[in-house]
Amino acid sequence: MRRVVVLALLALALPMAAWADGITIVNEFGSISITPGGIGYSTISSTQSELVQWGSYMSAKGQSLGTVNYTTGVLLSGSVATGGTFSSTGSSFDVIGKGKWASNITGSSCGGGCSLFSGSFTGPITWTMTGQQGGKVFYTLSGDISGTLWNGRMVNGTTTQEIYSSKGQLAAGIGHINMGSTQLAVPEPGTLGLLGTGLVGIAGMFRRKLIGR
Repeated sequence: MRRVVVLALLALALPMAAWADGITIVNEFGSISITPGGIGYSTISSTQSELVQWGSYMSAKGQSLGTVNYTTGVLLSGSVATGGTFSSTGSSFDVIGKGKWASNITGSSCGGGCSLFSGSFTGPITWTMTGQQGGKVFYTLSGDISGTLWNGRMVNGTTTQEIYSSKGQLAAGIGHINMGSTQLAVPEPGTLGLLGTGLVGIAGMFRRKLIGR
């Protein structure tokens, strides 16, 4: 029984280690623009959404750490009004940091901005209508992303952007970002390989000890 418990704990340690270096990104406000044309033509692009959290760094009230900007590929199915799916081809997802904190992270003088993450969506981008209230229509834009951190490290993640508009503004291609939440997973394959080898060794040691009793 003890052997089963030990091995179960060791198995749980690997996924925990794999996600230990994740980066949480939060953005607020800003707007989106929607190009007209329907399926095969419509795209969504954000404008100057404020970066308010990058990992453990959080902006003071009324200030921002930088900007989050993204754009989709063309609409593949459905509609902008009722919800649909956008292509990731030609898409982008970028996080720009500014100020001393960004300079400390990147090791460069950021001033007006340094690229903290530069990437794109990696699969279908889901555009979902989540409700209507007081003349406003609410949507979420979500999908998987992949790209490069400022230090050249490749990372993957997911993002969900909460957006609202009115029917009149939506017809004019205008929307507003309420909040966005992005999680970047930063696995370390080399380290995880060593950790896995070590855990297997420890498991074997426990097994020999228990069998020898």
